[in-house]
Amino acid sequence: MKHILVIDDDAAMRRLILEYLTMHAFKVTAVCESIRFNHVLSHEPVDVIVVDLNLGREDGLEIVRNLTPRSDIPIIVISGDRLDEAEKVVALELGASDFISKPFGLREFLARIRVALRQHPRRPAAKDQRSFRFGSWKLGLKQRRLMCEGRGEVKLTSNEFNLLMVFLENPRVVLSREQLLNLSRVRGEEVFDRSVDVLILRLRRKLEVDAGKPRLIKTSRGVGYFLNTGVDVSYGGTMVA
Repeated sequence: MKHILVIDDDAAMRRLILEYLTMHAFKVTAVCESIRFNHVLSHEPVDVIVVDLNLGREDGLEIVRNLTPRSDIPIIVISGDRLDEAEKVVALELGASDFISKPFGLREFLARIRVALRQHPRRPAAKDQRSFRFGSWKLGLKQRRLMCEGRGEVKLTSNEFNLLMVFLENPRVVLSREQLLNLSRVRGEEVFDRSVDVLILRLRRKLEVDAGKPRLIKTSRGVGYFLNTGVDVSYGGTMVA
């Protein structure tokens, strides 16, 4: 089943696309923000991406600009108010494969999805080759190994690994407990807001010099938690800050 990933801050449009494409035997993930979008993209195979240009506080063109250097997944841009030729040209030059103006017919939209799939068939899935460097730590996804300079390998449970990945994909971004629960997909224990606090404590005991005075995973009181360091990402040997 082909997987379509949609990012649009219009709830009605997300629901319309999801329901229509699902009726035509597609798997559809529809999100409203780039944090969730990037998490899905990092953890699931995706065949076509649909990006709305106006995402409230975010710009769809920035998503296209950041995505195309590291992915060949076809991108269909949709927009209801940024319809100038210049906007379309910029989107296509950044790497989008198609541009559709709102409102559009669902049959036409489906046809364009199918065209994108024919032009860009999915390549065989490969293991994620990324590795993350933060402070004195390195996390390699291929073997799921967390290493520290001078300490060697540190073992993580599945829930600890998933939670750490959320922080590494969103450095210096304050995330609420609800966001952390949803993005890390905590499993195997009673799921409630304080589950995150327990996992944070476990991670701090493994990552911090002094878990009582954390320097890496910080608390934003009344809001949530954030990773208080920059992260360098290596894609099969190419390092990206």
